[in-house]
Amino acid sequence: MAGQSKWRKMKLALGLNTCLYVPESSDDGESVKSSSRSCSDARRRLPITPTPSSSGLRVSKYSDKSTSEPVCAICLMPMKATGTDAIFKAECTHSFHYHCIASNVKYGNRACPVCRAKWKEIPLTTSGSCVKSNTNTDDYTMVMSPQQLHAYRNIPFLFQAFEPPVFDDDERVNQKAEDIDSGDSDFNEGIDIKAYPEVSTVARSTCFDNFSILINIKAPVAKSNLNARASIDLVTMLDISGSMTGTKIALLKQAMGFVVQNLGPWDRLSVIAFSSTACRLFPFRRMTETGKRESLQMINSLVANGGTNIAEALRKGAKVMTDRKFKNPVSSMILLSDGQDSDANFSPRKLNLNYQSLSSSIQVKSDENRIPIHTFGFGTDHDACALHAISEHSGGMFSFIEAENVIQDAFAQCIGGLLSVVVQELRVEVECVHPVLRLGSIKAGSYKVGMDENARSGFIEVGDLYAEEERDFLVTMDIPVEKSSNIMSLVKFRAIHKDPIKKTVVTVGGNEDLIILRPETSLKKQTVSIEVDRQRNRLMAADAISEARTMAERGNLTAAVSVLEECRKKLADSVSGRGGDRLCVGLMAELREMKERMVSHRVYESSGRAYVLSGLSSHSWQRATARGDSTETTSIIQSYQTQTMVNMVNLSQTTSFIRSPSTSMVSPNSPKTEPLKTKKSLRSTHSFT
Repeated sequence: MAGQSKWRKMKLALGLNTCLYVPESSDDGESVKSSSRSCSDARRRLPITPTPSSSGLRVSKYSDKSTSEPVCAICLMPMKATGTDAIFKAECTHSFHYHCIASNVKYGNRACPVCRAKWKEIPLTTSGSCVKSNTNTDDYTMVMSPQQLHAYRNIPFLFQAFEPPVFDDDERVNQKAEDIDSGDSDFNEGIDIKAYPEVSTVARSTCFDNFSILINIKAPVAKSNLNARASIDLVTMLDISGSMTGTKIALLKQAMGFVVQNLGPWDRLSVIAFSSTACRLFPFRRMTETGKRESLQMINSLVANGGTNIAEALRKGAKVMTDRKFKNPVSSMILLSDGQDSDANFSPRKLNLNYQSLSSSIQVKSDENRIPIHTFGFGTDHDACALHAISEHSGGMFSFIEAENVIQDAFAQCIGGLLSVVVQELRVEVECVHPVLRLGSIKAGSYKVGMDENARSGFIEVGDLYAEEERDFLVTMDIPVEKSSNIMSLVKFRAIHKDPIKKTVVTVGGNEDLIILRPETSLKKQTVSIEVDRQRNRLMAADAISEARTMAERGNLTAAVSVLEECRKKLADSVSGRGGDRLCVGLMAELREMKERMVSHRVYESSGRAYVLSGLSSHSWQRATARGDSTETTSIIQSYQTQTMVNMVNLSQTTSFIRSPSTSMVSPNSPKTEPLKTKKSLRSTHSFT
């Protein structure tokens, strides 16, 4: 008993609730029977609902801790056998709703979802013989013949489900047009636009080359009305290759359970599981209570096995998006992988081009402007370059999940943004007012920009904005000598976007000119606008990170570290750096972190590359990504987070069944292990202002 007690304590400490199956021998019959009785007694005392380490699904919403009635380990609903709802009792003694376990087996899982024991007798929905149990007239066991079982096992797991040639079997978007038109949007009308000149005064006799103007765009604040926000069509592409076995796939299921539970009844979800090939688990389905329950059943049936065919997952995900009959206002895709693409047709030299072609197919066949693919690199063995290329080309974000136990928080931050889209198809237009002025450049990161042939006007294609998100763009021009006027009008600008709820086009600005004073004589030295200096620092840091990454990929880590250190010194000596600006302090901390991850080639290969690429993704699109402890409460590397992201991550933490201490994914033999082992799980409470 003492040994059993210690084992039980160790299981609880590790977050495990595992049954071990040992074949019975003739010598230990009595001991096995005694152990069986002991396990049976313990089983009656413990709930049969799987823990996060076994199924990974968090659906406490459906469980009732106050009742002693057994619940199905798949759907977590009470098990009451009726004429239409039979109970399946497996040979390992665990019981499930028959329709739940039949669905589980249909998608390739031939092991007990609770104890992982391999079954010799499995339920079948279309053929086989039904044998009634002697102990309970409402319990049924479906038995396959040896021939059926042999044939079934020769079929690759998971991919036995029938897929139609065209994925037009998506569930109807059940939202009436009059409800959208008559209802109030869940945010204030329009967006807020501000402009800041580098300095407010330039003497008439002085010319000012490369004069900077900052355009700041801020999205409105979202409220809490679920029915008024824009509904989403979300496709998740999940890696279930052999390397995901064990804790990884359990945590992935748990994270997906959180995603499912936080989608609304108007949102639709489709899941693609991929290993050596890819399979659509289910078509676009509305996340009603029934939709959530059935989706969780199928997600829980996933079994890790095989290779990593990212290309096929993208093809399948693109097909789901392009073949759908109905569409919600917002569309997005999530791709998670922990390994290298095993598709033989994808050579390293053609890798980036091929992924861009795949992600482009979603845009070409769809009448959507852009469907972003948000990629998540899980652990130290994923292909960071490929995942970054996919996200960059599609307008999505690349996040680096370094520690296993933060995967749910990373997903939570992502969907916190996706469920708060308040602006779509945003386009910012800039036009010179004074006849002698010409635009020099428009610095907008990865966003598409353009200017007319005379450089008198330009535009920035921004796309979607989450609630309270900000975008900052720098426009440069040369200010000439002014002979007579005391005031010079520089530019005017406007923003055009679509309201995702009302489907109307909104135009903001365009009537006011940005001006500077042109006195006859020069006053004392002008102080550079802190807003302009802050964004110049951000762009300078992004350029330094990109340059350092190029050098690191060439093997010259010493030069890469030198570039980062030089940029850090310039940031510290800038106006915002000397003033202790939070963004500038965060940028300097980020550069120091990147330097540490370039201490050796081994450290750079295991975590440095992914960390750098995730940072580049964040700064290029001015949107939050998960990397290291970038969203930890105590971290100062907290770029671009919004309140809805913060709230969703906080919800992820408060609803967790188990929050084990974070473990760095860096190799224990790596020189970077010591500094990284104190990293905590994702926490988000602040954002730059």
